[in-house]
Amino acid sequence: MNAPLNEQFLTLQEIYQAARRNLAPGPWAYLMGGAETETTVLRNRRALDEIAFRPRVLRDVSTIDSSATFLGRKVRLPVMLAPIGGLESIAEGGAAAAARAAAQFGVPQMLSSVCKPGLEETAAAAQTVRVFQLYVRGDDAWVDDFVQRAKANGYCAFCLTVDVAMYSRRERDLLGRFIKPWRARAAEGARFQSALSWDHVKRFKEKHDVPLIIKGIATAEDAELAIEHGV
Repeated sequence: MNAPLNEQFLTLQEIYQAARRNLAPGPWAYLMGGAETETTVLRNRRALDEIAFRPRVLRDVSTIDSSATFLGRKVRLPVMLAPIGGLESIAEGGAAAAARAAAQFGVPQMLSSVCKPGLEETAAAAQTVRVFQLYVRGDDAWVDDFVQRAKANGYCAFCLTVDVAMYSRRERDLLGRFIKPWRARAAEGARFQSALSWDHVKRFKEKHDVPLIIKGIATAEDAELAIEHGV
């Protein structure tokens, strides 16, 4: 009988080590890697390490509440399960298993559109705060269909990924000769992703009443444009 999760893992390092032991080299490299030579991954890590808390003292902290609100919904922690594509290659049950984990710990899940099972099956797996993330692989009607399906299955927000106008080149995967099983479905209709513009965001906001998240903004200029477009 397996030990309860809070007894099996006491630190993040133990979770990391268990994943490395249990995953095949290809999925592990994909999970831990980044695009090209991973320069941006390293920069992000350094930038995060430079952030420090400024703890104040002599404050009454006898009662601590780590909960937060996300789009008006209370969550246990200000943490979200990221939209990792191909989760089915990393964990048995794929996105459905991730949904159950999110529900167990009271945190939101963002589901990738290149993940199995699909949005309906994942929504049915557990009751949790969830967002659907889409790589645009079709025309406006194609996007609208996904929006309606997401709304019908209780997704509280919709996310468009905008920083993959071209499919990413990941040297760690190339070195290991890892061919992602889900790459074929991710590549279908890629020309639509390449053609995305702020006009598509404007149309989305005018047509749909679901909250929209833009994933992949990396400059202050684009952040300002997002605000101007009501995102």
